[in-house]
Amino acid sequence: MPLPFLTPAAPFQTESPGIMETFLDAGAMAKFVLAVLVLMSLVSWAVMIAKALQLRRADEHSKRFLEHFHRAKRFSEVSSVANKLHASPLVGIFQTGYAEIDAQIKSREGGQEDSYRIRSVTGLERSLQRAIHQEVAALRRWTPFLATTAAAAPFIGLFGTVWGIMVAFNEIGLTGSTSLVVVAPGIAEALINTAAGLAAAIPALVAFNYFASRIRQTRVGMDDFSLELLNLAERNFT
Repeated sequence: MPLPFLTPAAPFQTESPGIMETFLDAGAMAKFVLAVLVLMSLVSWAVMIAKALQLRRADEHSKRFLEHFHRAKRFSEVSSVANKLHASPLVGIFQTGYAEIDAQIKSREGGQEDSYRIRSVTGLERSLQRAIHQEVAALRRWTPFLATTAAAAPFIGLFGTVWGIMVAFNEIGLTGSTSLVVVAPGIAEALINTAAGLAAAIPALVAFNYFASRIRQTRVGMDDFSLELLNLAERNFT
C-alpha cells in the first residue's frame, strides 16, 4: 500500500481567459476605440456592397442602352427606352444632349420645328461634359469614405495599441508585478485594437482602388459616347 505522501497529486488545471475575455475587463477608452473601428468597418462593407451592385447594374444597362442606340434611326426612339435603363450613366448623358439639341432647335426657329438645325455645337459639347461630371460624381459617391477608412483606421488602431501599452505599464507601476495577470488587460487592448484597425483598413483600401479603376473605365466609355453623340449631332443637325 503506497504511502499517502508518495501518491502523485492530480495535475493542477486552470483555464486561462482568452484575449477577448480579457479585453472585456479593459477600460472604456479601449472599448470606444474598438467601437469606432467596428463602425467604420461596417459602413465600409455596406459601401462596398452597394457600390459593387451599382456598378454592375450600370454596366448591364449601358450595354443594353448602346444596343438600342446603335439600332435606332432617330433620337426619339432612343429616348423612349432610356427611362427603362436609367442605371446607365450613358442615359443621363444622352438625355442631357437630347434636351440641349431640342432646346437649340426650338430657340432657333422661335418654337417652330420646321428647320432641324442647332445653334452651337460648342454649347452641346459643354452640356455633355457637364453631364459626364454629374454622372462620375454619382458613381464616386461614398467612395471617399473608403479612402478615409483605409487611411485613418490603422492610426486609430495604433492609438488603441499605445493606450493598451500605457495601461499595462501603469498596472506594473501600481502593483510592482510583471505577471501576465497584471499586464493581460493592457496587452489585450493593444492586440485587439491593432487587429481591428488593420481589418477595417485593408478591405477598404483594396475596394477603393478597385472602384477607382472601374470608375475610370466607365469614364472612358462616357467620353467615347459623348464624342459619338457629338458626331451624330454635327452630321445631322448642322
